[in-house]
Amino acid sequence: MTVPTRSARSSAELIRAEGPVLAHNYHPLPVVVARAEGTWVEDVEGRRYLDMLAGYSALNFGHRHPKLIEAAHRQLDRLTLTSRAFHNDRLAEFAEGLAELTGLDMVLPMNTGAEAVESAIKVARKWAYRVKGVPSDQATIVVADGNFHGRTTTIVSFSGDPAARDGFGPFTPGFRTVPYNDLAALEAAIDETTAGVLIEPIQGEAGVVIPDDGYLTRVRELTRQAGCLFIADEIQSGLGRTGRTLAVEHESVLPDVLLLGKALGGGIVPVSAVVARREVLGVLGPGEHGSTFGGNPLSAAVASAVVDLLATGEFQRRASELGEALDAGLSALTGRGITAYRSRGLWAGVDIDPAIGTGREISERLLREGVLVKDTHGSTIRLAPPLTITREELHSALASLEKVLLQGT
Repeated sequence: MTVPTRSARSSAELIRAEGPVLAHNYHPLPVVVARAEGTWVEDVEGRRYLDMLAGYSALNFGHRHPKLIEAAHRQLDRLTLTSRAFHNDRLAEFAEGLAELTGLDMVLPMNTGAEAVESAIKVARKWAYRVKGVPSDQATIVVADGNFHGRTTTIVSFSGDPAARDGFGPFTPGFRTVPYNDLAALEAAIDETTAGVLIEPIQGEAGVVIPDDGYLTRVRELTRQAGCLFIADEIQSGLGRTGRTLAVEHESVLPDVLLLGKALGGGIVPVSAVVARREVLGVLGPGEHGSTFGGNPLSAAVASAVVDLLATGEFQRRASELGEALDAGLSALTGRGITAYRSRGLWAGVDIDPAIGTGREISERLLREGVLVKDTHGSTIRLAPPLTITREELHSALASLEKVLLQGT
């Protein structure tokens, strides 16, 4: 029997079919993707779109990168899951490669970004009690307003987004929130109970908010002086997106704990990791934390191939060089439908003039032009194309953005 490559139903029919059976926790754009390759996706009717979102950075290497697909196929023919009740022959290779890539010592493999954040919170508290000497159940973690670290009940406890919080209490205690990019407030919030400071080097969901130069350096200094952990959430910003392997590298900073996910699975399988100094992750003992699927052979094989791609430096260079073109294109549109933008590497948050339309409306207009982006916080759209995008494709996307902006003026 031949399996059809496209659904027999139209996009409209499939979207209507989702309504009664899927929880309405997303508000997707009206496109039903059926196939993808590189920087392009195709819907069920065969229309092609340039992907300028890349799965919120989960697809840094594009759709179905041949080396990643090859690694997955090869592993699928051998072994997919053992659980951590046994060793498997792929996990050590992955952990060693990721530790070397990041300059840290130990790896705790998990599946999703939220799991990595939850794991880091547990590890930081355990470290605070065992190593720092914080009295039992008194450890605190300082976070930044505007953060996005996931949607579990603990994580939304320190979210400032009403949509993430409302109706989900009671909330987990132990967190102190300070304004992002406010060093004085951060310093005032740290005390003898502080286990760590958990921040995004660049706030992605907030609209690609980039802190002032020197902010990360000072966060590193403050945490070191206070004897607490610097925990950097690089689930969106890491793995080549900003033109460096890690966004913290723009200030030559090495955190105590690094959180990775999204692109670590190559757009094929969910893979995340807590990577940290040995003194930190070493506080965990058998039975204190775990995951049936975390570190499974299939995910380890794919993630090892991701590490190999990044070890070449090619994707970091591409993000840096093409990021200059992205910045120049957005700069030329500022005042012509764009009120402001923030970009680093191949990642940008673009604020749309409300007189032209909302972020959602601009996203829908770009969809009709064959370009996929996504809005956030009302008036902002995010651009995060695969790092494999060509200069010509990037210019085409910017031309489409200019077209829809001028249509609204």
